[in-house]
Amino acid sequence: MNDPKVLFSALFEPRRVALIGASSDVTKTTSRPQRFLRRHGFTGEILPVNPSRSEILGEKAYKDLDAIPGDIDHAYILLNGTAAVRALADCGRRGVKVASILAGGFADAGAAGALLQDDLAKVVRETGIRLVGPNSIGTVSTDPAVALTANAAFAVERLRAGNWAVVSQSGSLIGALLSRADARGIGFSRLISVGNEVDLAVGEITDLLVDDPRTTAILLFMETLRDGDRLARAARRAHAAGKPVIAYKLGRSDIGQELAKSHTGAIAGSDATFDAFCRRHGIARVSMFESLIDVPSLLVGRSKSRSGGRRVAVATTTGGGAAMVVDSMAMAGLDIVGPPKNLVEWLKPLGIAAGDGKLVDLTLAGAKPEIVSGTIERLLADDGNDAVIFVVGSSAQFNPELAVEPLLRFAGSGKPFAVALTPSAEKSLALLTAAGVPAFRHPESCAEAMALCLLRTPPQPLRPLTEPSIGALDALEAGRVSGFDERRAADLFAALGVSMAKSMAVPDARRIAAAVGEVGSPVVLKILSADIAHKTEAGGVALGIPDGQTAAVAAREIEKRVKAYAPGARLQGFLVQKMERGLVEVILGYRRDPLVGPTVTVGLGGVLAEIYKDASTRLAPVDEGEALEMIAEVKGLATVRGYRNLPKGDVAALARTIAAFSTLAHWQFADIAEAEINPLLIKREGEGVVAVDGLVVLG
Repeated sequence: MNDPKVLFSALFEPRRVALIGASSDVTKTTSRPQRFLRRHGFTGEILPVNPSRSEILGEKAYKDLDAIPGDIDHAYILLNGTAAVRALADCGRRGVKVASILAGGFADAGAAGALLQDDLAKVVRETGIRLVGPNSIGTVSTDPAVALTANAAFAVERLRAGNWAVVSQSGSLIGALLSRADARGIGFSRLISVGNEVDLAVGEITDLLVDDPRTTAILLFMETLRDGDRLARAARRAHAAGKPVIAYKLGRSDIGQELAKSHTGAIAGSDATFDAFCRRHGIARVSMFESLIDVPSLLVGRSKSRSGGRRVAVATTTGGGAAMVVDSMAMAGLDIVGPPKNLVEWLKPLGIAAGDGKLVDLTLAGAKPEIVSGTIERLLADDGNDAVIFVVGSSAQFNPELAVEPLLRFAGSGKPFAVALTPSAEKSLALLTAAGVPAFRHPESCAEAMALCLLRTPPQPLRPLTEPSIGALDALEAGRVSGFDERRAADLFAALGVSMAKSMAVPDARRIAAAVGEVGSPVVLKILSADIAHKTEAGGVALGIPDGQTAAVAAREIEKRVKAYAPGARLQGFLVQKMERGLVEVILGYRRDPLVGPTVTVGLGGVLAEIYKDASTRLAPVDEGEALEMIAEVKGLATVRGYRNLPKGDVAALARTIAAFSTLAHWQFADIAEAEINPLLIKREGEGVVAVDGLVVLG
């Protein structure tokens, strides 16, 4: 089905729904979709399919799909395993527009399940039917009412309508979001569980929701990324439409990545690369699950461009509560600014010394409506800040009329305004939400939302890729033919525009003395082998060799160590390299990530690079401007950016090198899975950079 409008209608607004494998036993999960559809006001036709029943829960039942007259918009398949595959084939043959499959046990269940999932994919290809799942707990709309789901959370008496849509790779987490949001008076427009994404995936569904007039924000709960190109396109379209896309993704830790993989049968991918993906395409990534329902209220209506600035003014009726919010905001990169002079003067007769610190602490004056209202009014009018937060203490729980109700009139203020509640004050939370005032019950979530509101950047321009030079293509072909040892890697990097240390390759120890004379001492001596990625660990490197005779002796020792370390490695000789020095060592890495594609990483280099993990990652390619942003994010490079009285390094040359290296993203280098320069030496400002070691891994 190629028409997005027809697909959207069948998915979220179907009029005729078939339930294949429907049950009349209300204790069974397979009875829920029918019960929930009627409970929540579905006015279309429900078509239960069960060969042993003529009626199910008051609806006429059919023995099979062929017995149903007319078109079918959406079929929910409630069968398992091979029966589900057969049912999908029947739906495809019958011309059903969209089918969803409840059951798991496919790619999430090992090799046998993966074969079954392949069968589903074959049906989709051959029939053109669109599929949600398998492992999909359902699809829900609140207007018009379509609760086509087996999720027990929808046993609630009523569904609250709203303007935010949820696309989740976890079915059960939809219920968690639903209950947390409902407790705050927040409803949703659409909710969908995509499961294993054999066909319809997060990206395409997000793209459909961009054009949904009932949706103003799109919330993603993700375990992996299967259709990155579609999601990137959707996020960019959503930005242009003023609809923020907000994502929470599992897999920030190694164990989290393993759990995500075991749940969906998918690759979890690197967390840093997903961050880079979100940054490039304008997706607001949140670190807290709670933030999925906290953050949208501050972003909706402000999503086309960031609000600008990072200065936040904070007023409070609880010093300790405000300190938690301020601390979290400082960690998020925001600056806390003090009150304006007119507010200080206004509060002084009331006995409030607001000018003594950055917080406007109203605690001693008590929570009085006129003081709260007057304070916020003056802060919002102050050009010395970019946003305002009010932190409310115990009065939010026991006397909302004192410090909460006065805030309602500031809903929709031109400047970002949020309220953080220190106690558990559900009534006040719902009151603020209903009025349209962003309200938070966790200081960390409040800070995260404000940081995204003020600091997040719009989608970045897609970087054009220039054609590789003939020299680069020749170097690539040579590496393909003979294997990428360090010499071949250096040839490729040099052809890309990376400055490489002067070196010479020799086939054996007898020619080393002459090579040292040619290169110029002192030199570094390295084993050449496409089979040894880390030469230092193999004992294949000797530093600071002063002359040819010493180098020849060192070569024989290196050969002995390497053969003992890796007896099966093919040795192509030695690399004699000019000994270089710099202010700092940098690691520059390239990788074709299985989820997001080509990425480039810069970090603190040398043998301790993997320990420090002080690095910045972007989607490749990058230009020099983006490369400078990356350099600024690496803490260890502060020393060459002009830290105190230390000599500045050639940061401009480093940025040019990062940009040149990132052109490996060109499709003609598609068989390069990974590449690395470690170390890349940064010399003094104006003296450039030089690479002294390189690695290329073909996929």
